Amino acid sequence: MQRLGRVLKVTPSNSIVVKAEKTPRIGATVIDEDLKTIGKVFDIIGPTSSPYAVIKSSIKEPKRLVNKQLYVLFSERRSQRG
Repeated sequence: MQRLGRVLKVTPSNSIVVKAEKTPRIGATVIDEDLKTIGKVFDIIGPTSSPYAVIKSSIKEPKRLVNKQLYVLFSERRSQRG
């Protein structure tokens, strides 16, 4: 688990905009501090030095997340060593 950043706002289409600390990968699973799945990274916008992540929400009330910290799960498809 890696810290993604703080939620800035929720768009009218219920997408969540996060000020990202590091650029996440598209499709990464996003969770909250209670380890509940919030959605997936849908897009990265803004300058590369200060990116914003757009998350497609999978929860009913994403507006409750404004100013909350979100996290990204590490890839579950890592290479297996035998």
